[in-house]
Amino acid sequence: MTAALLEPFPTDWSRALCVVAHPDDLEYGAAVAVANWVRSGRSVSYLLVTRGEAGIDSLHPDDCGRVREAEERASAACVGVGAVDFLSEHHDGVVEYGLPLRRDLAAALRLGRPDIVVGIHFGLAWGGGAYNQADHRHVGLALLDAVRDAGNRWIFSELNEFSEPWSGTRLVAMAGSPSPTHAQPVTDADLTAGVDSLRCHELYLSALGGEFDPESFLTSNAVAAGDQAGVPLAVSFEVFRP
Repeated sequence: MTAALLEPFPTDWSRALCVVAHPDDLEYGAAVAVANWVRSGRSVSYLLVTRGEAGIDSLHPDDCGRVREAEERASAACVGVGAVDFLSEHHDGVVEYGLPLRRDLAAALRLGRPDIVVGIHFGLAWGGGAYNQADHRHVGLALLDAVRDAGNRWIFSELNEFSEPWSGTRLVAMAGSPSPTHAQPVTDADLTAGVDSLRCHELYLSALGGEFDPESFLTSNAVAAGDQAGVPLAVSFEVFRP
């Protein structure tokens, strides 16, 4: 095992809010870390900007949204997360970066008051040159901005009627980044829970076709991140600080 190239993920926090565009976004790695955090006694909740209603070609969006929402709730339960919310004003495939999305995310941050926020990579491309999906890019950037928006009572001041500003979020951690900075060590049990969590997206994964194997995918990523962190298994994150 090589010398650690990634910093240890911070441990001085109690509450996390995970915010992504679609059901299944967290399950390609971040959920393995979530399993570890929940097992250690931390509070983790999920917020999905869409219901993934445009994700299965053979299903009408109304039906697809119901299926994918149910799959996400079952998936979250595998890693010990019971609080799963969806924003109804934003739709799969056409999420726009802008003030309405920033406002909705700032409102959620004010209410949830998380110490940390977790999302997924929002850059133009993944490693290897494959370009990133528009919803991922827009949600990730809006999430970074909303962390600051939530702490300023004069931005989206209409929220003051319902909640106090929140500036206690200390970091935003993006999973799946090709430029990670930190790693959360995980156990075999966390990895198993994460694999089960990804497998809960059964209908969606089957609709994608191919021979995708959740266990092989998550295991290889956890081993690779562990090599960079100097531990057997890990989940890597790119960490941003407000």
